[in-house]
Amino acid sequence: MIQFFYENLPETVNTEYTKWLEDIILSEGKKLGEINYIFCDDEYLLKVNQDYLQHDYYTDIITFDYVKGKTISGEIFVSLQRISDNASTLSRKYEEELRRVLAHGILHLSGYKDKTEDEEKLMRSKEDHYLAQYK
Repeated sequence: MIQFFYENLPETVNTEYTKWLEDIILSEGKKLGEINYIFCDDEYLLKVNQDYLQHDYYTDIITFDYVKGKTISGEIFVSLQRISDNASTLSRKYEEELRRVLAHGILHLSGYKDKTEDEEKLMRSKEDHYLAQYK
């Protein structure tokens, strides 16, 4: 089950993304467990980054992995404020950048990393592939 939660924000993310995200999971040969997206602002996600990862910088997404075998579960924290800023900086539409970040979290839970240049290249390729499949 995929659920959307909001921390100090109005509900703005369309739940129509659920089927698309489930399709990504199946396409990756995984099973859906419990995935919670927590939408928040920059300050909330910065605090999560500081408290749990000891990182002192803003980010658009933090994924906590509770995967067991092929069943993917986790909590995915997403800063809608950072997505908006990134979309503007990258000259992308907000909705496209949002979908990219939503898919990015699922790909992390599916086992993809993005720490090295090669890992990041593969991650971007996967994101692009699934963005193209969004209807």
